[in-house]
Amino acid sequence: MAMASVLSRAQHGMDAPLVTVEADVGSGLPAFTIVGLPEAVVKESRDRVRAAITNSGFEFPAGRVTVNLSPADLPKEGCRFDLPIAISILMASAQIPAARLDGCELYGELSLSGEVRPVKGALLAALAAARAQHTMIVPASNAQEVALVQSSRAAVAHHLLNVVSHIQGSAPLEFAKGTGPAPAQAPIVADLCEVRGQAHAKRALEIAAAGEHSLLLVGPPGTGKSMLAQRLPGLLPPLSEAEAMEVAAVRSVAGIPLKNEDWCIRPFRAPHHTASAVALVGGGAHIRPGEISLAHNGVLFLDELPEFDRRVLEVLREPLETGVITISRAARQAEFPARFQLIAAMNPCPCGYLGDTQTVCRCAPDKVQRYRDRLSGPLLDRLDLHVEVPRPSLEVMRADTRGIEPSAVVAERVLRARERQHARQRTTNARLTNRDVERYCPLSPEGMRILERAATRLNLSARAYHRVLKVARTIADLAGEEKIHAAHVSEAITLRRLDRKSTNAPPGGGAL
Repeated sequence: MAMASVLSRAQHGMDAPLVTVEADVGSGLPAFTIVGLPEAVVKESRDRVRAAITNSGFEFPAGRVTVNLSPADLPKEGCRFDLPIAISILMASAQIPAARLDGCELYGELSLSGEVRPVKGALLAALAAARAQHTMIVPASNAQEVALVQSSRAAVAHHLLNVVSHIQGSAPLEFAKGTGPAPAQAPIVADLCEVRGQAHAKRALEIAAAGEHSLLLVGPPGTGKSMLAQRLPGLLPPLSEAEAMEVAAVRSVAGIPLKNEDWCIRPFRAPHHTASAVALVGGGAHIRPGEISLAHNGVLFLDELPEFDRRVLEVLREPLETGVITISRAARQAEFPARFQLIAAMNPCPCGYLGDTQTVCRCAPDKVQRYRDRLSGPLLDRLDLHVEVPRPSLEVMRADTRGIEPSAVVAERVLRARERQHARQRTTNARLTNRDVERYCPLSPEGMRILERAATRLNLSARAYHRVLKVARTIADLAGEEKIHAAHVSEAITLRRLDRKSTNAPPGGGAL
């Protein structure tokens, strides 16, 4: 037979479109051509496939070999097509029978010796193959990842010869059904009781966890801002099965397969402040998810917030609102999920000691203002909570930690508040639309008067006004109240410290 075809899948954003790998062996001068919009890595597979076929004891066809990756207008990238290309060539040259692969998809990079190596995005391919009721042949290193999909049926191939033996019937591969993940809940390693003092910041952290609100911590160096942020995942409810699969799929596309023990654990990403915009939101020559997508359904922690390039921070504005990031290039467009909870930390001034009770700040007022101007108003407006984290006293540092509330106790209150929100509106308070705010955030008359006075005095934007309402709704949920009262609104307003008019020397020695 002069022509043969096998199935595989490409990876395009969070989709895995089906690709038919067709091989034609014709007469003429020796040539090996791959068509169908292959990227550089796919084109390089010609040399890998040729060497793998000959080193596995087969003959590479002497005539003109043409491989077509259909559909032709879909860009193909990665090394996942090595194995299906090699098998289709062997079938087209009649060295192995063209049978036993109906409805079976092949994936794998080939070494020069014919060894089958792992590929990125195997979990996405497994999800799509299961929906199409196709079986799969995958590298051994991808087997655990594919097994996360319970409805999948996959066989493991260590070498090109394993697939050939399966097709010939001499040693058929065993197709196993996906076992699904083994539920695992990691113990809370970073406990809230380890943070001395900071009752106000801890309360803000609890509110942020309960309503999925974004939070900015401001204070001098060494006051516990990073410690507080690192303890947020211990307060959040475990991921649902659907959310965990989304997290695993993003990591699969990024080439960082999820470990079984991390299943249902919310991700925590903390990129360095030298990160580029592409590293943060994704993109590049070969579009990949960035840190905000790797933090999907989890926490993104940005320490030393003003030290990030301002243009880098500005790219966070749209994902914070929409929960997705769309990356557009001239030839293609990809969309990745980016529903993350942003926690940020910063010093009040360049030296870090403005408002500190023990160390004198020597920064000039204009220098302090330039430092704060690195953060744009529209970005700060999108942060639900901004609170001070002052230096704790020596008495607080020497106090016994046994009386401090642990993360497990706070997490119980957070879970009950989340359950109230999902029973009422099927989402967290931070994700409410403007129409939902009107419906689910009823204010008492006194609460309305306080909010209107604050909006006028602090010159709140419409976005900030609605965010105060959402935070007040979360505070009411933590208290088990159906209506938002004056105390809830007042607390929500105190948790937006940056909305207050600042002076060169903040009243009360505050840091903002």
